[in-house]
Amino acid sequence: MIGGVLFGCINHFLLLGVSLCATTVGLYLTPFCRTAVLLVVMMSVFGISMGILDTGGNVLILALWGDKGAPHMQALHFSFALGAFLAPLLAKLAWGTTASTQNHTETDFVPLMLNRSSGATSDSLFAAPEDKNLLWAYASIGTYILVVSVFLFGLFCKKQSKQEKAIATAQEARRAKYHWALLCLLFLFFFFYVGAEVTYGSYVFSFATTHVGMKESEAAGLNSIFWGTFAACRGLAIFFATFLQPGTMIVLCNIGSLVSTFFLVLFDKSPLCLWIATSVYGASMAATFPSGISWIEQYTTLTGKSAAFFVIGAALGEMAIPGVIGILQGHYPDLPVVLYTGLGSAMFTAVLFPVMYKLATLPLGHQPKGRKSEDQRALLSSSELNDCEEENEEDDAEKWNEMDFEVVEMSDPVQESGRDTARDTLREPTPEVSDQFLSNAYFSVSSSNSLRNHQDKRD
Repeated sequence: MIGGVLFGCINHFLLLGVSLCATTVGLYLTPFCRTAVLLVVMMSVFGISMGILDTGGNVLILALWGDKGAPHMQALHFSFALGAFLAPLLAKLAWGTTASTQNHTETDFVPLMLNRSSGATSDSLFAAPEDKNLLWAYASIGTYILVVSVFLFGLFCKKQSKQEKAIATAQEARRAKYHWALLCLLFLFFFFYVGAEVTYGSYVFSFATTHVGMKESEAAGLNSIFWGTFAACRGLAIFFATFLQPGTMIVLCNIGSLVSTFFLVLFDKSPLCLWIATSVYGASMAATFPSGISWIEQYTTLTGKSAAFFVIGAALGEMAIPGVIGILQGHYPDLPVVLYTGLGSAMFTAVLFPVMYKLATLPLGHQPKGRKSEDQRALLSSSELNDCEEENEEDDAEKWNEMDFEVVEMSDPVQESGRDTARDTLREPTPEVSDQFLSNAYFSVSSSNSLRNHQDKRD
């Protein structure tokens, strides 16, 4: 919510840069925290920064590329999926060989932790950690984010005017008649989609070990398969988005989610089905979120507040659904509650998207403002062209009338002078007068003939 409000009044690049700087400070200080209160503060800083980044990244891409930014949107969310896949592997490399996990048994580890906690309370608020791998892991990630923030500040200094013009153009482009109704439906859509995604990714390890009876190594591989196919298909979606419409990609993702979760529920005890269906489910969930944002941008312009609204729905689904499902799975361990959640969410999103599509593509009288079909634009152009031609013909006719009137006025005195000259000639015929009479008569006859010819053409 804070990010949505701030993006309406602060430059996007500046706000994202400041947010990542705050994340960098939090990452540098987290290994030195010696009290729970300070650790809570650091985690709160991470939460605020990630919330602003989640809202601001989507809004920035839409402001720069509009409804043509589907590949860029897929690339943004591919980076998230890649980080979700690589972060556990990097953490295992950094902390997998520490002494605390290999040289101590459980009975030896409890007194050791008690001694550390009692010592921590007597020490200062900040102190260097004993595990240097922990320190370097946080420091390296913090430095990486600091470099990214420097690039954002550079873009703020270089392209401030261009970005503001692009945002102003995008905000004035269009606004659907049922703008907030579409946002509310998208709120619900992302609530169940993200909730199901996080629920399955969080509990598939525990479900495989307790319900199916897999070994821990196999269950860990199953978890890696889910996030690996998730990240790989988000990378492929960058290329698919160049020739597939966002609505088509959402339909394909919904079909894949429905089929995979149906087989998961139907063969919940089969390890082979669990491997295959999990990989299909991860691939099907990959492109739904970025495609949903790109799809709604085709019908109504998204501002910072609009993007914050449906991002809040996704965050609430991420927070609420896994917590509720964890409690239910604990109360009913014999039932595949996790799989039921995936199937129920897939059915809900599959039904909800056609409703959103129908609302966004109403007939002409109720269509969103600023969106006309190609035939309507062609007909409008033809009628405007005909009107312009008729106006040009009327203007030409008026000009010819004025010219005719001038010719008539000019020919009358010429004819009068011709007649006067003729009378004078009868009285006093001279060669000069004869020549003048002939030239005047010729000019009068020529003017009359041209006037008559022009009148015939008009008739």
